[in-house]
Amino acid sequence: MKNLYVEAVLPVDLNKNTSWFQYPGVWTTYILILFFSWLIVLSFFSCTAGMAWTIVHLVHSVVTYHFFHWKKGTPFSEDQGIYNKLTWWEQMDNGKQLTRNRKFLTAVPLVLYLIASHTTDYKNPWLFLNTVAVFVLVIAKFPNMHKVRILGINSDYPI
Repeated sequence: MKNLYVEAVLPVDLNKNTSWFQYPGVWTTYILILFFSWLIVLSFFSCTAGMAWTIVHLVHSVVTYHFFHWKKGTPFSEDQGIYNKLTWWEQMDNGKQLTRNRKFLTAVPLVLYLIASHTTDYKNPWLFLNTVAVFVLVIAKFPNMHKVRILGINSDYPI
């Protein structure tokens, strides 16, 4: 007789803090949020398209750096504190490097940088601000930077 039960495949990441990023449609939603943010900035601040992309890029950089690379731990108590010393980026995909999600989240600031820089005609100070923002975000996402605290900043122990 055939097995009447369906065998469920466990997700790769059991961490509630990061498992939401594996759902279908998250990448599309992420890009749509960025596009609609650009539309909102463009309409409310009545600025040029390049300025709006630069604002979206800079705000995206600050927000993602804070939540992906600075804050540690999870908001859930079920994990028993095993993620307390890890940032969201270090928790994602159980720490496995160069996954599809990590590549996508590395490509997003690069594409935003290219769009913002091109639409501002590569003029200063916008080019400088966009370059600093993308530099900080991309360096933080390098596999060699996994669990690295430069000069002990944001570390758990004093220097």
